[in-house]
Amino acid sequence: MLADPVSTLQRIFGFPDFRGVQRDVVSRVLAGENTLAVMPTGAGKSLCYQLPAVMLEGTCVVVSPLIALMHDQLRAAEAVGIRAATLTSVDENRAETRGRFLDGALDLLYVAPERASTADFRDLLQRGRISLFAIDEAHCVSEWGHDFRPDYRLLRPLLDSFPDLPRLALTATADAHTRADILDQLGIPHDGMIVAGFDRPNIRYAITPRDNTTRQILDLIRATPGPGIVYAQTRAGTERLAEALAVTGRPVRAYHAGLEPAVRAANQAAFVASEDMVICATVAFGMGIDKPDVRFVAHAGLPKSIEAYYQETGRAGRDGDPAVAHLFWGAEDFARARQRIAEVEERRQPGERARLNALGALVETAGCRRRILLRHFGEEPPGSCGNCDNCLSPPSAIDASTVAQKYLSAVFRTGQMFGSTYVEQVLTGKSSERSLMNGHESLSVWGIVDGEDTALLKPVGRALQLRDALRANPHGGLEFGPAARAILKGEEQVALVLPPKRERRRKGEAAANPVGDPLFEALREKRRDLAKEAQVPPYVIFHDSVLREMAASRPASLGQMARIAGIGQRKLDAYGEVFLRVIHEN
Repeated sequence: MLADPVSTLQRIFGFPDFRGVQRDVVSRVLAGENTLAVMPTGAGKSLCYQLPAVMLEGTCVVVSPLIALMHDQLRAAEAVGIRAATLTSVDENRAETRGRFLDGALDLLYVAPERASTADFRDLLQRGRISLFAIDEAHCVSEWGHDFRPDYRLLRPLLDSFPDLPRLALTATADAHTRADILDQLGIPHDGMIVAGFDRPNIRYAITPRDNTTRQILDLIRATPGPGIVYAQTRAGTERLAEALAVTGRPVRAYHAGLEPAVRAANQAAFVASEDMVICATVAFGMGIDKPDVRFVAHAGLPKSIEAYYQETGRAGRDGDPAVAHLFWGAEDFARARQRIAEVEERRQPGERARLNALGALVETAGCRRRILLRHFGEEPPGSCGNCDNCLSPPSAIDASTVAQKYLSAVFRTGQMFGSTYVEQVLTGKSSERSLMNGHESLSVWGIVDGEDTALLKPVGRALQLRDALRANPHGGLEFGPAARAILKGEEQVALVLPPKRERRRKGEAAANPVGDPLFEALREKRRDLAKEAQVPPYVIFHDSVLREMAASRPASLGQMARIAGIGQRKLDAYGEVFLRVIHEN
């Protein structure tokens, strides 16, 4: 007879009860039922297979797409006393791991989909005892997903060769179409799907037009203590930003595929272990990292889709503490995206255009950002979330249709050959050698914008490109897009969102950790020492939330310490006395 899941949860993980839909998912797995769990990042997906793994006879086989992610989860599992191993191309103890599996000495065995689909691995599994299959990042199985991995499609024969074992698919990022495809590809019944919701209420979303991106990101870093990720769109961009952001005094590293593997690995390891590092990276960074204490994610350019944006921003605040996600965008981002869409195969173009339009709606809205984000995933949230830039400081909206028509007229009358700077000079009547030589100072559009309307030209230009009324040609000039005609004829309005005046955020405004608390800082210092000694990131010892509770409740005995959420028996035995001494001395 199986033990009580809640008592096992408390003994292993130190949690008094399940969170959200964890109980429903674990109950289905323990009952031997196939399940798809769609749970937001930070909701405890890995616990949904780790707990059954220690309760059931045999080994849970976990299919995961990235080696770094497997090794991260391996450290966390071993820290709470779960017998775990990885079987990857970089592991030098593969023979030992196979032996441990065959001897029944593993609760968890992590493998990549490429290995899981081989005949050799299937033969290994036939000779051992398996309790269940867990397919992490299950959206990779779907062509509709934003991270499609063909090797995930080869998992079904392996799963079907063990028909009596439960299979648990897990993802944080899947719209309705992708969820249906996952069910079909992995052989999970529709009634086996559990959707926890996509909301990450601890993340504050903000979206701002680019205006000196480096300065904008510097302001964000100075206002937000703790580790952070800055996503740039090019490899060179990551290095330029890393160099510029070093003036903050925080450690800053770059990460991209062009770096030497050893440098890339060292930079990633340094970030995972750090409590205040900023890493400037291309979007490939982060999927393989289970770092819970990232306090901000900044995008220096437009992400690929809303799904990608949700996943990338979801790397902030996995511990549930306050975090910030700030996107800085420009009109040229949309122009480049449309050029890329034109280059993909024709059957995929409608879907790609829909994804881009969804991003356009997100950046252009004067309403709640979180509402648009969650509605994209099929939810119906309230009209205001109270934790995005628009809800916290509502912007005003004005009708800029007349200025937009003037802008389009200037583009047309100058021959659809010039960039935005020159078009705006024509509209404001700013004379130059170029305008004289081109004869444009005699045009009817010369100097027709003045006064307060002058300040609207740049945002109107962005809005027209976002709506595909203007496109950049290969030479950098602006030309009409398909939406221009309706705006010129007055059939479509151009409403412009005017953000409120920028207020400098106070440092640490979104931080949960106490400032100036000697005991909390002493506990962090001890955690840092233990982590260095064990060669693991500090959060593997204890999360910040555990240290905050220690500092607040000041337990005087192991029994009192055991009542703090997040301290299971293994960690109590390993670290309890050490941290009690720190509390006694402070």
